Amino acid sequence: MKRRPVDWILLLVVAALMLFSVAFVYSASAYFADVKFGSTEGLFWKHSARVAIGFVLILIFAQMDYHLWQKHSKTILFVAIGFLALVLISGVAIKGAKRWINIGFINFQPSELAKFALVGHLAAMLAEKKTYIKDLHRTFIPMMVWIGGVCALVALQPNFSTAAVIFAISLVLMFIGNTNVLYLMGTIAVGGAGGVVYALSATYRRERLDNFLEQISFFDPTAIKTMNYQLQQAILAFGNGGIFGMGPGQSRQRDWFLPESYGDFIFSIIGEEYGYVGALLLIALFSVMVWRGFKIARTAQDDFGRYLAGGITLTFAVYAVINMGVTSGLLPTTGLPLPFISYGGTAIFFSAAAMGVLLNISSQTAPQTDKQNASEHDPTIPTSA
Repeated sequence: MKRRPVDWILLLVVAALMLFSVAFVYSASAYFADVKFGSTEGLFWKHSARVAIGFVLILIFAQMDYHLWQKHSKTILFVAIGFLALVLISGVAIKGAKRWINIGFINFQPSELAKFALVGHLAAMLAEKKTYIKDLHRTFIPMMVWIGGVCALVALQPNFSTAAVIFAISLVLMFIGNTNVLYLMGTIAVGGAGGVVYALSATYRRERLDNFLEQISFFDPTAIKTMNYQLQQAILAFGNGGIFGMGPGQSRQRDWFLPESYGDFIFSIIGEEYGYVGALLLIALFSVMVWRGFKIARTAQDDFGRYLAGGITLTFAVYAVINMGVTSGLLPTTGLPLPFISYGGTAIFFSAAAMGVLLNISSQTAPQTDKQNASEHDPTIPTSA
């Protein structure tokens, strides 16, 4: 098939998010970097370099035929699982959790690779097993073995929130792939019960849930007093910002008040400096990204492309919604980054690579007229987009 131009709307939106993130991270990290490194630009240049590498990765992966990942999906997932196992043995412990492997210039987080590797292999399996997709032993159980293995290793780090999100994304992708709904419902029931038991097995997780249940009454003016310190500061940041914000670089909460102000809670600083208007504009950009991603999935030339594009887009959408929900107090506190915005290395690199794959799929979607003409000669080709 003749290659078409990539989805330029999607590319421009992602480029805007990544460029905006440079300004956002600089502002959110300036005070912390000045104290720790003696310069307000201590984290700015690191993040800028990683964003630049991210752009290169997008361009590289956008040129690579996405069918390559179908051929090697199992090998890539094996590598990801190997890293997940390695991190439990010799990983770098930060704040009581082993989630990183030090590779010299950066701390590598295997779960970032694993979530996309799992999506890729599930997409390949759904496409390969389409004729017997509802079979328990040949389709459903093999998929659940891969999902269970990845989620178990991530949960053991411990990283319950990431494991739960990967589990949820995988089941939604299986639903899209038309696997047996009854098997999915049973898995949700069993997995949900197991997740509750695991969540309550650690004191810090129980405290997070208790705090969330106590704070959900937004009509109670004293509700903020029951929030954990980090969420209190995040809510105060949104309050400081008001409608139009305090202005770029004018955040108060970044000054040692809000932990992870340049990481998982950067959305709060954006709300403080750019107000509700700025926050809504950022949400609009993510909405356009998700819309274009699902459009690419709907018009992909084959089943693997549809499932892979849908899985990648779904991953970005879920992470963005959860991060924004957490920072605004609508969801229990977790440690998930805001895609393309939060400070980091591994997350930016793998998100950029995944976006490059999505753009490559967009360049191989058949125009509607081509599909209609082809369907006249081959009745097995669907005419719908």
